[in-house]
Amino acid sequence: MAPKLGIIAGGGDLPGLVAAACRAQGRPFHFLALTGHADPKVIGDDSPQDWVRLGEAGTGFERLRQAGVAEVVMIGPVRRPSLLELAPDFRTARFFARVGLKALGDDGLLRAVVAELEGEGFKVVGIDEVLSDCLAVAGPYGSLAPDEQASADITRGIQVARGLGALDVGQAAVVQQGIVLGVEAIEGTDNLLKRCGPLAREGLGGVLVKVKKPGQDRRMDLPTIGMTTLREAAASGLRGIAVEAGGALVLGREAVAAEADRLGLFVVGVAP
Repeated sequence: MAPKLGIIAGGGDLPGLVAAACRAQGRPFHFLALTGHADPKVIGDDSPQDWVRLGEAGTGFERLRQAGVAEVVMIGPVRRPSLLELAPDFRTARFFARVGLKALGDDGLLRAVVAELEGEGFKVVGIDEVLSDCLAVAGPYGSLAPDEQASADITRGIQVARGLGALDVGQAAVVQQGIVLGVEAIEGTDNLLKRCGPLAREGLGGVLVKVKKPGQDRRMDLPTIGMTTLREAAASGLRGIAVEAGGALVLGREAVAAEADRLGLFVVGVAP
C-alpha cells in the first residue's frame, strides 16, 4: 500500500480530486486544510482533517506527524497574506527570517516551503504523480482546433508566459491578434480573464496560454485549467485555451472537451 498522503489544501476543487483519487486507489490520506483558503465543502465532513492558519507551521507539522503522514502534496490556490494577516507562530517566523528574499517570488517561496517540509522528514510529491490522468496531453480536447491566427497567438503567448515565468511572476498570458491583452500576476487566471474581457479588440477573439515556469519544480503549482477557466474564457470573448502538454493539468478531460464544444472554444495541448 502507498504511504499515507498529507494533502495540504488551498482553495478550489483540486484537493477534493486528490482525495477522490486516494479513495479510488485505497490509499490513506489526511487533509491539512488552510483556514480562509480551503473550501469546507470540498474537504467534506467525512474526511480525516485538521485545519490550520498559514502562520501555524509548527502546529501543521505536528498534526501531519500525529496523523502518520509520510508523503505530502501541496494543492489549491492560496492568496498570499500580509505579515499582519499571517500572524506567524515562532516556527513560521523563524522560517521567514531564514528564507529572506526568497519569499518575494511565488516559486522561490514554494521551493523554500518544500525544503522546509523535507527537512521535517516528509517527502513532497507532485500533483501529477497523484492525478496522472489530469496531465495535459498534446492535441485538441474536443472537436475544435486553432486556426492560423489562433496558432500565431499561441506562439506569442508561449513567449510572453515563459518570459513572465522566468521572472517568477505568473504562468499565463492572453493574446489577441498578436496583441498581449494581459499577463497573470497575483490575481490568478480567472481574474486575469475578467480583466481582459473589456480590453478585447474587434475581430477574431484571443487565446489564453498557460505554461509552467522555466526550470519549475514539477511538485509545485503546475498551471491548471478546468470548467471555470473555460466559462471565464468564453465570457471574456476568447476563442480558445492552450496549455503545455506534459506540464499542465486539465481537470476532467472528457468534461472539458464537452464543455469546450458547447461553448464553441478550442482547448489544445501544445509543446513549447
